[in-house]
Amino acid sequence: MAVFTFSLNFRAQNSFRFKNPTKKRQCIVFKVINNLIIIPLEINGRELSFILDSGVSKTILFNITKRDSLGLNDVQKVLLQGLGKGEAVEALISYKNKVSIKSLVSTNETIYVILDDYFDLSSKMGETIHGIIGYDLLKNFIVKINYQSKKIDFYKPENYRYKKCRKCETFPIELYRNKPYINLNVQIDTVGKKLTNVKLLIDSGGSDAIWLFEDSKEDVKTPQLFFNDILGEGLSGTIYGNRSRIPKIKLGSFEIENPTVSFLDTISSKNARNFKARNGSLGGGILKRFTIWLDYPNKQIKLKKNRFFKSSFNYDMSGLDVVYTGKQLVKEVESDITKYKLAKNNSVTFITNFSYKFKPSYKIKAVTKNSAADKVGIKEGDIILAINRKSAHSYKLSDIVNKLQEKENKKIRIKIKRNGVEMIFEFRLEKKI
Repeated sequence: MAVFTFSLNFRAQNSFRFKNPTKKRQCIVFKVINNLIIIPLEINGRELSFILDSGVSKTILFNITKRDSLGLNDVQKVLLQGLGKGEAVEALISYKNKVSIKSLVSTNETIYVILDDYFDLSSKMGETIHGIIGYDLLKNFIVKINYQSKKIDFYKPENYRYKKCRKCETFPIELYRNKPYINLNVQIDTVGKKLTNVKLLIDSGGSDAIWLFEDSKEDVKTPQLFFNDILGEGLSGTIYGNRSRIPKIKLGSFEIENPTVSFLDTISSKNARNFKARNGSLGGGILKRFTIWLDYPNKQIKLKKNRFFKSSFNYDMSGLDVVYTGKQLVKEVESDITKYKLAKNNSVTFITNFSYKFKPSYKIKAVTKNSAADKVGIKEGDIILAINRKSAHSYKLSDIVNKLQEKENKKIRIKIKRNGVEMIFEFRLEKKI
């Protein structure tokens, strides 16, 4: 699945606080989709779905339609620039908005509204995503993120006391333009054991494990075994790079073995490289392996391994970029053997009822050149009808993504519709790195 990430460099001036000054803690239940944290956020009385993204400094709306009755205040036009090869894009800036999540509220929030949904995140994640929020929500609290229980706790720093934890480690973070950075070591060389120190953006809004900027350090180079890929969509266009694996990431005593790594070219990461000390990003593929205490007030992050720590690092082995395309009306049989009709000749006719339900629909957004799917003739725009003889609408998008990265040589049988004609293709998943 495509990665979501982009950067914005604006000075934040807004603050979330507890609505009740005596309250010390607020717990939020969240969803995890493709390693990303989805939270419910209320803007001017309207509840929307947002990604909690530590890699951005502003509250951003990018999926507002005419049907969304969302009143925005004091609107002006601005230009925004982010990752990708394109130019800055036109957006709106709106001041003095009320944004809340349970008992946490900001009554004077500045919101940036991207007029076109460049990211197309909703189709990539299988449900509607309206925007992202980062620094403004995180900066005033000690934030505990538990990927296992899918709960986030926001604590008042002045009232919070860290519990003793033998298996935890605490690391300093650097805040640059309201974004958190951490230093860690990576082993890129597959022959020797040399470790290279890198400074990475802590990016909960990136679904990959780790991104490294090609040649940002002498040793930061793509290994020999890699494949070129579209890594995702940024605010300024498509993000390209090389997908590979490295032997190890070392963070204190935590050693994460054989992670997938994406190496970004200099053009796609041009704007992100404005911070000269930065060498890349640490994304959700790594962060989800820990319980995290993200502590902006004290400029530190505390980590504890969870049950995902030793999970394998998978990637798509089909070459298919599958996206959600909305709902389709599906006819379903509702057989009930207790319902029947007795004819005059004493024969029995059982009655079959049908119902129509809205089910998800999926299509192929892109096919990687020379991939397993490309070789058998699957094309961009094909509508998916079934996978391995199971109707496509019975899957969640995340189920399809997982199936296409399950294991090398797994047979995939996919039924599609192209220009009104149904076709069946078969291929096997191909390991590339």
